[in-house]
Amino acid sequence: MQSFPELTRAEEQVMQVLWQRGPSFVKEVLADMPAPPPAYNTVSTIIRILEQKGFVGHEAFGRTHRYHALIAQDDYRRFSLRKLLGGHFGGSFSRLLSFFAKEEDLDAKQLEELLRHAQQDLPPTTNNPASDDNSRPT
Repeated sequence: MQSFPELTRAEEQVMQVLWQRGPSFVKEVLADMPAPPPAYNTVSTIIRILEQKGFVGHEAFGRTHRYHALIAQDDYRRFSLRKLLGGHFGGSFSRLLSFFAKEEDLDAKQLEELLRHAQQDLPPTTNNPASDDNSRPT
C-alpha cells in the first residue's frame, strides 16, 4: 500500500482545489477555497508545506509560481480509505458499510442501488477456465 504523510484539513482543502482546477497560481487557489477564505499568505504557506511533503510541485514564471498536484487524487483517496478502514473498522469494508447504513438509515432499496453502482465500477470477471494462468500446458 502506498503511504503518504498526514494532511491537515486546510492542506486537504488546498489539494482538493488543485485536483479540481489543475495547475494554478496561489490567487486562483484562494478564489476557489471555501468561505470564509483564508489569507493569501496562509494559502501560500500551506502550498509550500505541501511541496515539502511531496504533494505539490511548481513551475516558475519569473517571481511567481504555478503549482500542480504530484499525487493523484485517486491514490490519496485509496490511502485515506484504507487508513480509515484499518483504524476504525478493523480493515473490514463490510463493517464500514454496515456502520454507514445504520448511521444514514439506509433502506434495502438504497443498499441495492449502492451495490448496483459498485458492481458497475468493477472490472468484468471471466469464468473461462482457459484464461486462467494455472490451466496453461507446460
